Amino acid sequence: MTPTAMHRSAGPPAEPPRLRALPDALPGDAELIARSVDDPAEFAPLFDRHAATVHRYLGRRVGELADDLLSETFLVAFRRRAAYRPEHVEVRPWLLGIATNVVHGHRRTEQRRYRALARVAAEPERHGEDPGDAADRLDAQALRGPLAAALAGLKPRDRDALLLLAWGQLGYEEIAAVLDVPVGTVRSRLHRARRQTRAALGDVSPFAPTSEEEDR
Repeated sequence: MTPTAMHRSAGPPAEPPRLRALPDALPGDAELIARSVDDPAEFAPLFDRHAATVHRYLGRRVGELADDLLSETFLVAFRRRAAYRPEHVEVRPWLLGIATNVVHGHRRTEQRRYRALARVAAEPERHGEDPGDAADRLDAQALRGPLAAALAGLKPRDRDALLLLAWGQLGYEEIAAVLDVPVGTVRSRLHRARRQTRAALGDVSPFAPTSEEEDR
């Protein structure tokens, strides 16, 4: 090794490259809402991120009316965006809470849907119709019979809590936040709803609490 090479090797090691955030990194949901207060166009990506989830939830509750209620849900969310507080609830539960309130204006439609599904439980599946969305068809088939009748028989506020948990996949605290009630009230409503569905389905309920829920 030459003296020049030895001299170079004895120097301090080169500094490692500094990591920098990508300039085009996508902002989070809460940041998009905050930006949209001054620039409404910033709200648009929220629809792309959450529309499918909200539509699936609405579709299970009101069927074909879900398309219209999805638009109404995001319109209400857009109008209320300045009042959104990320420390209160995350955006997905917030949107599902708005969707639940939108359903309140269509209670009779939801009731009729469950009762109709209960009545057609014994009817053979018809063929030759527009297949539509496969997931929606499976949901409708799963709701046929006693389960649909059980949901129709629940009090609206108990049904909201149960379906936000089961279909919206929200936790107890999130349900309490979007319904603006104490967590204890959520527990009471879920207990009542589960008891009724269990009785209607012969002590077998798809809404039974998991071990994780029971530990809460």
